[in-house]
Amino acid sequence: MTTEGFVASHARDSEFERGLRPFYEYRDLGIKKATEGRVDAHVIRAAAGREFSSQPHLHRTDFQLVYVLKGWIEFEYEGQGTVRLEAGSCVHQPPGIRHRELGHSDDIEMLEVVLPAGFATEEVPSVNGQED
Repeated sequence: MTTEGFVASHARDSEFERGLRPFYEYRDLGIKKATEGRVDAHVIRAAAGREFSSQPHLHRTDFQLVYVLKGWIEFEYEGQGTVRLEAGSCVHQPPGIRHRELGHSDDIEMLEVVLPAGFATEEVPSVNGQED
């Protein structure tokens, strides 16, 4: 039996920090450290008073899951069109799928799980692969 990599994260002890997108705050759940960078998991929420903007992009991941805990968010996905996620909704974003956020509620809160933890994000000309 091993306890290496065990982590428990509690909301009462948590802190949210700025991260990939300036209009969001991120709560690290300790998974990246526990898995030595193989997996990352965090809670994301809207940052008060920050202006929203989103460009088409993709992530160089092996796996990405977003589960909405509170509020709503809308994305445009390559080959899928507009997808609105609300509390209780889940989306698997396949590796390299082009997408962009269209908007979110002020109270949005999401759980995101990504492999690997140190993934790259690349801006692209459009969601559907053509110049707009």
